[in-house]
Amino acid sequence: MALYACRETGEKTILRWPLLAGIALAMLARIACAHDIPNDVKVQAFVKPEGQRLELLVRVPMSAMREADVPVRGPGFLDLPRADAPLRTAVRLWLVDNIEVYEGDERLPAPRIADVRVALASDTSFISYEKALANLRSPPVPADLDLYWKSQYLDVLLEYPIASERSDFSIFPRLSKLGLQVLTVIRFLPPGGAERAFEIHGEGELVRLDPRWHQAALRFVELGFRHILDGTDHLLFIACLVIPFRRLKPLIVIATAFTIAHSITLMAAAYGLAPEGLWFPPLVETLIAASIVYMALENIVGANVMRRWIIAFGFGLVHGFGFAFALRESLQFAGSHLVTALLAFNVGVELGQIAVLLVMVPALNLLFRYLPERIGVIILSALIAHTGWHWMTERFADLRKFSLPVLDAAAAASLMRWAMAAIALAFVVWLVDAKIRRWLSRV
Repeated sequence: MALYACRETGEKTILRWPLLAGIALAMLARIACAHDIPNDVKVQAFVKPEGQRLELLVRVPMSAMREADVPVRGPGFLDLPRADAPLRTAVRLWLVDNIEVYEGDERLPAPRIADVRVALASDTSFISYEKALANLRSPPVPADLDLYWKSQYLDVLLEYPIASERSDFSIFPRLSKLGLQVLTVIRFLPPGGAERAFEIHGEGELVRLDPRWHQAALRFVELGFRHILDGTDHLLFIACLVIPFRRLKPLIVIATAFTIAHSITLMAAAYGLAPEGLWFPPLVETLIAASIVYMALENIVGANVMRRWIIAFGFGLVHGFGFAFALRESLQFAGSHLVTALLAFNVGVELGQIAVLLVMVPALNLLFRYLPERIGVIILSALIAHTGWHWMTERFADLRKFSLPVLDAAAAASLMRWAMAAIALAFVVWLVDAKIRRWLSRV
């Protein structure tokens, strides 16, 4: 029995070795394939509707088209005379099958591959549509040129049939498989209009190249709503605002003051009136954390409902710049409706705040049924102050990495403009304060 068991064990061991070797080879193959995937891939594209066709001019690094059966000669040089058919197959596999183009709400049929051309790595023709198209239609590079194919670009012209060049067009580039990090830069050239540029990271989403006002509004309402729910620092600030005051009148005044304030600075930043130095974003983030700490400490010491709206207004100006940083990359999707997008974003933020208050106020009222209110306010505010303090110290450490701005003539003029705006806002607050105090004092 012992001999049989040993023999059986030996047979199992012998059978196991080929299996383990196969698994190891498969893992090595996967690692080798993973190394072939480029880290950073930048795809450039022009979209131009013209007459009854839409031209999509694309430049993609050839190294990203990994499964292309590119003919080579010698030590890996591109065999240009035999490359046309394989490159067109690669275009169908990597571009045609992964780019969706819509006219209105209808997806356009598969495009015609009008032209394919290998472009040198040193070529800079994609700085404009005219130069890129001229380079694509120019004579090809010499066939005897020694080119490592993975170091070059592939320029492609795709033509889609359309009903009218004045239609509304959308594009969904599903190009994330080209590399580990893919950036797609699309420039749309509408007939008779200014060029619009879009930057899409990774898989992206459906991009409306010329959105209607209601499409832009819906997109930015959703963006503002999600930003409030995802922004922990803004949620903690709102919690600090309302923990001591959960009655309807104070909530209306405080929330309105905060909304008006962040709308002012958000609009200013969107129109390029905010400082552009690298030090400014970390300064704003530090001040946002400081606002949370201040509000929490004031709740612990004892908050005054009559001046809480003024504090909410002042800190709302700071939070508006924070909203602007979050909105900066998304404004490209507003098309020609910048004001509409900004107003819609503010509406979304306000709806998010209302949703938070609808949950937070009943939850606090329920908590204070089982816990003395004053003790509950102190405990909650102390926890928030602790979190805000850690954020503030971390963000201040980041801020210290940047040098202070130089006070030259331009900086002094900008500082004067902001000082005048601050004085004007302070005067308006002073005028409104008396009326709000009278309204809040009524039972």
